[in-house]
Amino acid sequence: MLRPHLLILKRNQIKALRLSNLAMRKTTTGQIVNLLSNDVKRFDQVMTLLHYLWAAPLQAIAVTALLCMGIGISCLVGMAVLIILLLVQSCFGKLFSSLRSKTAALTDDRIRTMSEVITGIRAIKMNAWEKSFRDLITRLRRNEISKILKSSYLRGMNLAIFFAASKIMIFITFIIAVVLDNWITASRVFLVVMLFETVRFTGTFYFPMAIEKVSETIVSIKRIKDFLLLEDIPPHDHQLLPSDGETIVDVQDLTAFWDKESGTPVLRGLSFTVRPGELLAVVGPVGAGKSSLLSALLGELPLIQGNVNIHGRIAYVSQQPWVFPGTVRSNILFGKKYEEDRYKEVIKACALEKNLQNLKEGDQTVIGDGGTPLSEGQKARVSLARAVYQDADIYLLDDPLSAVDAGVSRHLFEQCICQALKDKITILVTHQLQYLKAASNTLILENGEMGQKGPYTEFLKSRIDSGFLSKKKTEESEPSSKSPDQPQESSTPSVKDAAPEDHDTEDILVKLPLEDHSKGQVGCMIYKNYFTAGAHWFIIIFLILVNIAAQVAYTLQDWWLQAWADEHIVNVSRQQNETVIDLNWYLVVYSGLNVFTILFGITRSLLLFHILVNSSQTLHSKMVESILRSLVLFFDRNSIGRILNRFCKDIGRMDDLLPLTFQDLIQTFLLVIGMVVVMVAMIPWTAIPLALLGIVFFLLQLCFLNTSGDVKRLECAKQSPVFSHLASSLQGLRTIRAYKAEQKFQKLFETCQDLHSESWFMLLTVSQCFAMWLDIVCAFLVIVVAFGALILEEPWTPGQVGLVLSLALTLMRMFQWCVRQSTEVENMMMSTERVIEYTELEKEAPWELDFRPPAYWPDNGVIAFNNVNFKYSPDGPLVLNDLTVSTEPKTKVCIVGKTGAGKSSLIAALFRFSDFQGTISIDKILTTSIGLHNLRKKISVVSQEPVLFTGTMKTNLDPFDDHKEEDLWNALEEVQLKETIQGLPGKMDTELAELGPNLSVGQQQLLCLARAFLGKNRILIIDEATSNVDPRTDELIQKTIYETFVQCSVLTITNRLSNVVDSDKIMVLDSGKMKEYDKPHVLLINKNSVFYKMVQQLGEDEAVALAERVKQMYFKRK
Repeated sequence: MLRPHLLILKRNQIKALRLSNLAMRKTTTGQIVNLLSNDVKRFDQVMTLLHYLWAAPLQAIAVTALLCMGIGISCLVGMAVLIILLLVQSCFGKLFSSLRSKTAALTDDRIRTMSEVITGIRAIKMNAWEKSFRDLITRLRRNEISKILKSSYLRGMNLAIFFAASKIMIFITFIIAVVLDNWITASRVFLVVMLFETVRFTGTFYFPMAIEKVSETIVSIKRIKDFLLLEDIPPHDHQLLPSDGETIVDVQDLTAFWDKESGTPVLRGLSFTVRPGELLAVVGPVGAGKSSLLSALLGELPLIQGNVNIHGRIAYVSQQPWVFPGTVRSNILFGKKYEEDRYKEVIKACALEKNLQNLKEGDQTVIGDGGTPLSEGQKARVSLARAVYQDADIYLLDDPLSAVDAGVSRHLFEQCICQALKDKITILVTHQLQYLKAASNTLILENGEMGQKGPYTEFLKSRIDSGFLSKKKTEESEPSSKSPDQPQESSTPSVKDAAPEDHDTEDILVKLPLEDHSKGQVGCMIYKNYFTAGAHWFIIIFLILVNIAAQVAYTLQDWWLQAWADEHIVNVSRQQNETVIDLNWYLVVYSGLNVFTILFGITRSLLLFHILVNSSQTLHSKMVESILRSLVLFFDRNSIGRILNRFCKDIGRMDDLLPLTFQDLIQTFLLVIGMVVVMVAMIPWTAIPLALLGIVFFLLQLCFLNTSGDVKRLECAKQSPVFSHLASSLQGLRTIRAYKAEQKFQKLFETCQDLHSESWFMLLTVSQCFAMWLDIVCAFLVIVVAFGALILEEPWTPGQVGLVLSLALTLMRMFQWCVRQSTEVENMMMSTERVIEYTELEKEAPWELDFRPPAYWPDNGVIAFNNVNFKYSPDGPLVLNDLTVSTEPKTKVCIVGKTGAGKSSLIAALFRFSDFQGTISIDKILTTSIGLHNLRKKISVVSQEPVLFTGTMKTNLDPFDDHKEEDLWNALEEVQLKETIQGLPGKMDTELAELGPNLSVGQQQLLCLARAFLGKNRILIIDEATSNVDPRTDELIQKTIYETFVQCSVLTITNRLSNVVDSDKIMVLDSGKMKEYDKPHVLLINKNSVFYKMVQQLGEDEAVALAERVKQMYFKRK
């Protein structure tokens, strides 16, 4: 059972690492997680039931033969009933297949949406979208539950059939026997009872369950097959240079498409050559194809025409820095052997020395999903350090300087790119033209074509695109953008003739702490919360009464049949009126008991499934609500895999297995109680072995639960790293392939999976051991009862002895099955426990309070910080220290400072992402005196990292359809994106994929900026939102902001100092403290100011040009 499970997991992971960019647009993280969780588990379930598909028919044939010999042809009618029931349940199997296919697709959508919500939770909270996304997820869940409920009703009908099948068959058989004038004797009665009970389990329980699981597994196989047949990354067909030891990058007539259906190549006719010691700078406007060029060199972008010849090992730095869960050191080493001297050199070259010293545990600090606790600039430098430490031959750097301040940017360029990589082939995509003079050659791209290539000085002399270049001379640090159709952070390598990997490697795996989990048995409150979430107490009491009624009717049939068999005169001759009256009496009562058994059995099954599935829906809704209301700190401390594990595996168990197991337990428990009562009533001394049996079972169960409970919780906790690793690998796919680290990450996945499999296999082993001991104890019970009935001389009738012996044999199976199911329910309830745990998370402040600000608030946009001390966690360091500052009405404030100075933390404090000391007010209203939504809805914000969701351009611009389409186009025009979107085949209806975005990073930032423009709030916050667009576009956007938001307050966080020109005030932060706050011109004429020193780090020419522009703007306004 383990091998298929593990093999499919391994194949899916290998496939995920080979997906082409086009294939990545056809799948999502949610779908892949669902495949690895719910679809793969179908193989575990079907393996235990598969053999019943042939064993059940064979057993039915054997039972039919024995019955024919025992009671004659009347048994054939009873077996015909069994065949009819099997046909009905086989039809159910087809319905299961159809419903499973629909449910799986709906689950994919729900898990995908939850994955996007968790990833973009900061943007959701900043925009106060929690309610809208809650409603969206609720709608998706409601659609999913509608299919799950239908499947559950079918399972309920199967269990009801199993419950009543033997009684129906016995009833029909004896009616026919009476009609055929057969004698109803004790021996015949209990031969029929025992044989029909035997075939009941295999024929009406295991056989239909096997059909159900096979049907669902076939659907899962098709889904897995579709995923495995997605397009792999194309084979690298670059021509190889003679292996003479010389490294080179030679591109000739390169033409390539991201999507051939678009009809427009992303790169056209590019030709250039780069040799060791040369630095090629690639520049161009946003969407020009700069990142697509690097993708082509990596083998990610399929070539339509031309050749790309690469000789040497490649190191790659992606535009959006990617780090995986682990320590800072493991992210830098990336599997390479640790060499202290080289490591220190790399840390110094990448300006990480001071940052690592400030971290509590230095380079052993554990990085979580999303790179917490590192800032964007620190993540960018860790990503660069990883590349430098690899000591490759060719370096492809996709704008690594965008997220850092001017001083660090110059340090990285001079000490790292120009010094540490001076003997390497380096291709640098950038928007920072002040560094172009140091490049060997500069390549200008426009619309995927080569505008010009050569030394930067030649461009200035020939005045080629002088407007584009000269404006960029004054820029400080900015990254490049991706091509219109390029996938974003899915990194991969595929270069032939690359040197073999070094053998001096070490394991990437870093043992991360497991999530906290409860210990011991599941508490009674969990059961109470589970049932009351699905129905009111009145409904639950009604369910209990229906269960009791069904069991009473079931048990009375056995007693009534025994009484019938013990009649001294059972002559079916219709000529004796007295006998006919006796037969009618027995038949009428027996028929009534059968009808009640069927009705009550169906009612209780359907009602219980309805209640438990409704509980799953209710608890899911509560968990979504709790997640959306939780603190941002929760998402920093818990990985995406850990959270998705609750929504995928745990909710999947509650939807699928738990209701079925619970119903089976209740049904079996009542059957056991009924049989025990009848046995003791018939032969009282059987109470002694039954009591002993109960005590032994209780002790065995207690011992088992103490072990299996902890093992089960460990198994659940061990699966979270599997999902986290998968999600992280998909986000950094291109980087992994660029470093040829697929095998390392595959090994890491297998290690995580092995750790999970160990606990899972232990759980299976303990369960089987427990079942074996239960079988042994039950066998002793049958032996004691059988020999006791023979040895003890008591006046028992043959009917009584037959009934007790048949019940003892049935009890042997039922008793141990009941105990096993009770432990299985206990283990599965741990999923409910984990879900309920997430419904009780610590919440942030209320979304709304009784006091609400006036509708026109804020009118002036005056933001005042008074002695603010802010930290992200109670035990964390201060990121804002005694900050006191107040903006003026309707001013444009530019916030600058070194990486990690607290710029983004100031915005986090304003949005109340965590509690703070001091006060923050907007237009004299304290932010703490109003609800979070009343605050956040009045502030438009564009964060540093663009957050988009799967869907169309229109839904990303206007997620909840609040604006007219004309307004959407106007917003796109304001951010210089209108022409780009109009050029797409679907225009505003163009679909954006999760794993293969068809917009460049710069274009994604502009789309988010347009979304903020639509808000039309009086306060606009821009957190380095234009860092990935070219300076010309940035200048136009800054001009638009200045003209459009004249009556608004604008806070702009930037590392690009050219943006300060249009600002009214500049705020300089350092280590969480405000160093300076004044007009740009005032700060620049003060040579002792921190801001003046920052500008000087741009270089003499750039600093003079910037000072002149600031001066002109100052006097213009004056």
